[in-house]
Amino acid sequence: MFGDWLEGLAIYINEKVYSGRKSGIKGIDLEFDNNETRYIVSIKSGPNWGNSSQTAKMVDDFKLAQKILRTSSTRMNIVCVNGCCYGKDNNPDKGTHYKYCGQKFWEFIGGDENIYTDIIEPLGHKAKERNEEYSEMYARMINRFTKEFIELFCDNNGKIIWKDLVRYNSGK
Repeated sequence: MFGDWLEGLAIYINEKVYSGRKSGIKGIDLEFDNNETRYIVSIKSGPNWGNSSQTAKMVDDFKLAQKILRTSSTRMNIVCVNGCCYGKDNNPDKGTHYKYCGQKFWEFIGGDENIYTDIIEPLGHKAKERNEEYSEMYARMINRFTKEFIELFCDNNGKIIWKDLVRYNSGK
């Protein structure tokens, strides 16, 4: 949920700065043009978002997107970017694409090296406004989970019936 929200924020910021847009190409989140270059971006929450198979799938998605975009213009300069909303990666050139994390990512999509800190204060105010609502929702969820757990995995005295819990979690 948080990752989807950050992706939406990144696209929104890029739209305002570079007229970027949510991509319609499978596996690509953001497309924008800057200095006669088309950037295609796959946005992830942080730098350790996937295993080698998932990274290979992202690279395949980049190759397919380049092929699709080149059908309309063979001279188009296309750069692929794995953008991470937080974290660090001090070796951004991955050969097939670039990986920008944290401040480098936000500067890349927003054109300002301080944008990653500038967006925090307004987000904090919004979070504070919603904090009570979230606290109530969280408490209801914990209460529901506790009630279901007791009904399914505890005896009448509240003692956990471990066999039932293990069967539920690991049985055939």
